[in-house]
Amino acid sequence: MTFQQLMLATGLISLPFVSSAQEKFANTITASDLEKHLRVLAADDMEGRETGTRGQRKAAEYIATQFAAEGLKPIVKADDGKLVYQQPYTLYKKNWGDFYVSAGGKRFEPSKDFMPNGLLYLPTETSYETVFAGYGIGDANYDDYAGRDLKGKALVILDDEPKTADGKKLVSGTTEASKWGGPDGWRAKSLLAKEKGVAQLFIVSAESAEAFKQLLTQRSAMQARFNRLSLKAGAENVGTMGVFLVTADMAASLLNTTTATLTQTMTQVAQSAKPVSSTLAGKVAVKADRVDEKTESSNVLGFIEGTDKKDEVLVVSSHYDHIGISADGQINNGANDDGSGTVSVLEIAQAFAKAKAAGKGPRRSILFLTVSGEEKGLLGSQYYADMNPVIPLEKTVADLNIDMVGRVDDLHLGKSDNYIYVIGSDKLSSDLHKISEEANKKHINMELDYKYNDPQDSQRIYYRSDHYNFAKHQIPIIFYFNGLHPDYHKPTDDIEKIDFKLAEKSARLVFYTAWEIANREQRLVVDSNKQ
Repeated sequence: MTFQQLMLATGLISLPFVSSAQEKFANTITASDLEKHLRVLAADDMEGRETGTRGQRKAAEYIATQFAAEGLKPIVKADDGKLVYQQPYTLYKKNWGDFYVSAGGKRFEPSKDFMPNGLLYLPTETSYETVFAGYGIGDANYDDYAGRDLKGKALVILDDEPKTADGKKLVSGTTEASKWGGPDGWRAKSLLAKEKGVAQLFIVSAESAEAFKQLLTQRSAMQARFNRLSLKAGAENVGTMGVFLVTADMAASLLNTTTATLTQTMTQVAQSAKPVSSTLAGKVAVKADRVDEKTESSNVLGFIEGTDKKDEVLVVSSHYDHIGISADGQINNGANDDGSGTVSVLEIAQAFAKAKAAGKGPRRSILFLTVSGEEKGLLGSQYYADMNPVIPLEKTVADLNIDMVGRVDDLHLGKSDNYIYVIGSDKLSSDLHKISEEANKKHINMELDYKYNDPQDSQRIYYRSDHYNFAKHQIPIIFYFNGLHPDYHKPTDDIEKIDFKLAEKSARLVFYTAWEIANREQRLVVDSNKQ
């Protein structure tokens, strides 16, 4: 126990002394410094920081340089035994190999004739009987599966859900979409089809030919960007049931009929108030092979060693990657996502480094972890937590993760810019939740919004950033977030739209919370397991 800790324990030194020290170093986190860093990381010459690209590597070098300049220690052991800041890892790009659908004497190809999901793997051609199954809905009020054994079949179904003449949804009885319609309808239908043992699922798009062509282009770019990287070589996390979005023309070939006949059947189904039986059937053959392409990326780690509790480690994290360059050549700079979180980590690291240099360093060690691969499926943090934790997970006391904290979302626009969504603080530790609330009340006084902490959150925000790879190992976490906005994952997510004062407040809140976790006597208790 240090002299200062002894004085605190015996009451011979007042808490305001510690509080003033916190405030002194918290005040080094400034809007102007956040902006200075972000003007580098969100600049066009970073090329959108897409994982595995030159821009991402350039961003990693900048972060490592900043960690070194502030005196943070490198902690990753390189092949030559030297300690470095970057933690390299290999990713495997899952490209389609030989992939086609054959029906009615025609051969159809992905992104040209149809859009598949990214999880299908059929290395050899496999044939199926095709049948028409209405909307593919299985509900008490409307059941396309009733009295039918469709196991092993390839189903052709309609997109969306049936409506009454006055525009109400048949399933819900209101104008509100049920789970079978709207943007999540595909998911509900595909899950049901899989449960019923369906072999392949073809969904007929209601879009015009031109709109469908544009949709193919958009979804092809999106799928290439988000769904084709893995930490493992070979086919994994895949299945044999594909979900295909197709045109009416292709569906007609699948069902061995004409487009006119199929369109007539589709109209009849849409206008009926109940499922319509159909004898439309055909044959289809599917092959969906895959090939791997290796690419390299890295996380960037900076370490501040603690004092008497240095073997226990707090992680402060963000992701520095973004989505790169769009198909039309526009750069997605990702100023908010997650440039704002990454520059916050840099500033918080600087504040703790200054505290350590002044003899007021943290009792517990702190690992500042900026990861790549988040936009590809939380891959950088997965690599760290699941495959190569530089700090053993049993010594990791918590992760404070910062992702998108520089914008006001639509729910608060025009109402408040003094808020932060706090997600997960009570999921695993009542201590952490209490510390978070007390740090805010004492130092920052922001509105802590728990909207996305709701286990019924339809957007599942709790599972969508890097903290989750710690939470799944029973490590307490907080996810700091300011919500979604119209520029999310668009070239318009630029620095000119960042509210640096808001980002400053959020970063200081994380700092105060981290200070308490790092310096308290007892390690955070893990006493809950909420979803």
